Amino acid sequence: MKRRENLTTPRQRRRVGVHYDPEAFGQFSESIARTLGTARFLVFQTVFVGLWIVGNRIKDFDGKQLQLLTLLLSLQAAYAAPLILLAQNRQEQRDRLQTELDRRVAERTQDDTEFLARELASVRRSLSDVPTTGELEDHLEKLTRAIERISTRLDGFADRAERPDLRESLPPTGS
Repeated sequence: MKRRENLTTPRQRRRVGVHYDPEAFGQFSESIARTLGTARFLVFQTVFVGLWIVGNRIKDFDGKQLQLLTLLLSLQAAYAAPLILLAQNRQEQRDRLQTELDRRVAERTQDDTEFLARELASVRRSLSDVPTTGELEDHLEKLTRAIERISTRLDGFADRAERPDLRESLPPTGS
């Protein structure tokens, strides 16, 4: 036996047999499963079996037991069943991956929704101290009335200051 220099990795097993691309074979099996699962195929197979039986009645090429037809249909079923199972397994894997992706998306969406709910609550809390438009209008109205009263009083003082007969009734200035 040949000595190996690198003993850190195991030896590669020698494969004997047919080598194939699993992905290509999987796609092939899915195409077969899609074909076998159609109404067109069932109609074709029914017509084929019917013609076989009629042809066998006319010219006895398969015997009364239809052994060759039975063999052909058994052979078809023997190959179809594993191909259909392989296609179902591949579909199951795709479904599992899609479910996992959907779960992650739903989880992310829930996290985002919870974040937005917290942010919205924070904004509401911040806005609770902000006066509303109605409150601002009420305060503005009060201020306007106060300014008008002050203005009216100042106008009254100005009028008295201009009239000499009312000057004595004015309060003394700080001079």
